[in-house]
Amino acid sequence: MSQILDDIMEYIEREDAKFIRLAFCDAFGIQKNVSVMPSEIKKAIEDGIPINPSDIAGFDGCKGANLFLRPDPSTLSVLPWRPDSGKVVRMFCDVCTADGTPFECDTRAILKNAINKAKKAGVQFRFGSEAEFYLFKKDEDGGVTSTPYDEAGYMDIAPKDRGENIRREICLTIEKMGLIPERSHHERGPGQNEIDFHFGKPLKAADQMTTFKMVVNTVADRNGLYADFSPVPLPYKPGNGYHINVFAQTLDGEDVCKYAAAGILNKISDMTIFLNPSDGSYTRFGNATAPDRINWSGMGEEGLIYISEIKDMIRTELRSPDALSNPYLAYALLIHAGLYGIENKLELPKEMDPNGIFLPKTKKDACEIAVDSSFIKDILPKEIIDCYIA
Repeated sequence: MSQILDDIMEYIEREDAKFIRLAFCDAFGIQKNVSVMPSEIKKAIEDGIPINPSDIAGFDGCKGANLFLRPDPSTLSVLPWRPDSGKVVRMFCDVCTADGTPFECDTRAILKNAINKAKKAGVQFRFGSEAEFYLFKKDEDGGVTSTPYDEAGYMDIAPKDRGENIRREICLTIEKMGLIPERSHHERGPGQNEIDFHFGKPLKAADQMTTFKMVVNTVADRNGLYADFSPVPLPYKPGNGYHINVFAQTLDGEDVCKYAAAGILNKISDMTIFLNPSDGSYTRFGNATAPDRINWSGMGEEGLIYISEIKDMIRTELRSPDALSNPYLAYALLIHAGLYGIENKLELPKEMDPNGIFLPKTKKDACEIAVDSSFIKDILPKEIIDCYIA
């Protein structure tokens, strides 16, 4: 512990950091934080920093008691948009009870539990992300408008694509924080953009997605714009997806992605409310290239899951989620569903089966399925489920 503390303090001193943000997420993946001075880091590492959970979504079960933030030193990074002198650094935290036990409604802990279950089963999962967002102009008072930043289309270039410099700034900012974007481009909708990330271990990938949304929102705001990750920002225009690439292999290197994909297809209806938590999520289904049936394809943008093989590695892309979902919950549920397929050696159904059933058509439908799902009840605490179905 002393070496970890020494390393953190050395980093803080080297970067001339005066404030440390201890970050965590609520049940919906909305980032929260507490700022402390460098003098409090020893206490944070050894004992945790207390927080009042009463107004945090999903933490209701601890009303009247303190929870504690315990920082994860591996997530230490500078927030590049803060002043060069007196910098701000950030660490993601695990949420614990007073005796140091992981808090059961901390979605980061739920993901860690899923990772441990996979490890015991001898399976490794990795996730990559492809997230879409719109950029809208603000009025002279800083209010958000419905006017897109540009009228460009799919993979257009400047000057028609006005988002090019914004995406560049986002990618460079993320890179300064130790994360590496894979590619970026203008999407189909006016003012719509996409930035993709290479696959990584589940916890790092979820931390990365949370960081990404924070950076996009911050960079957009600094440029007088508003970033919108919602499923359908503009009526009759392409919606925003959060495509999740899933890779799964045994510890001895056997590729089990197809079994995992079959498990995800089997459990997707149970999971949908957690992957698509807003009413707009269901408006997006079936429009433009968004899926609405439980099926798969080897031909790209047709199925719920797209399965391809690149350099002897199976790539599985789930195309239904949107970025209003909590990545920690999303990856945890996908691991459990993937393990179900792997352990039962489930075979994929017929490709693009015309008799494939539909995804839930409304948020109400998705909630009802989740409430009755033993799969969900075995993974998530009641407080988390209640948040989503309320």
